[in-house]
Amino acid sequence: MDDQGLAGLQHNFLTGSLESVVQWARRNSMWPATFGLACCAIEMMATGASHFDLSRFGMEVFRASPRQADLMIVAGRVSQKMAPVLRQVYDQMMEPKWVISMGVCASSGGMFNNYAIVQGVDQVVPVDVYAPGCPPNPQTLLHSILTLHELVRSGELVTRRQGTGAGAEVRVDEQAGGDQRVTVVRPPVHVGTPR
Repeated sequence: MDDQGLAGLQHNFLTGSLESVVQWARRNSMWPATFGLACCAIEMMATGASHFDLSRFGMEVFRASPRQADLMIVAGRVSQKMAPVLRQVYDQMMEPKWVISMGVCASSGGMFNNYAIVQGVDQVVPVDVYAPGCPPNPQTLLHSILTLHELVRSGELVTRRQGTGAGAEVRVDEQAGGDQRVTVVRPPVHVGTPR
């Protein structure tokens, strides 16, 4: 410790700030809402099954009620008729809440470039993390969840929302098999009116 007193101690539960404890609790107790819309929902269910085991991240229960959930994983294409329902479920979720756009159909409309499909779920709800793929495999969804956990832990997510009024809009690379080398690409922060 030398002459630094408490500042010389390593960061632990005694010397941690209340904010870091709250961020740790939020990160380790996210409960996703059940919102599967298309084929990506099968991969989301596989992620929650025993082989990939979301329970090690404190996410073992997919909540049927939006009032008990704080993470929405939009898995699949969103039709124009489903968009108001999606927004209603999002509005009923308790703050703080986060959104992962799972798959190319949810992120950009995918191959369905027509009037019936919303061309990006970010037109309906603020998206924090985009998971690429058609459909994304469970490793990609797990990486997206871990990326969201890191944003919540660092407090960066709250800062970006206050600055932009939108989600963090972080894009992750697709995971292939056992390859864990991933680059996180962040878009520039736009200050002004939210989308």
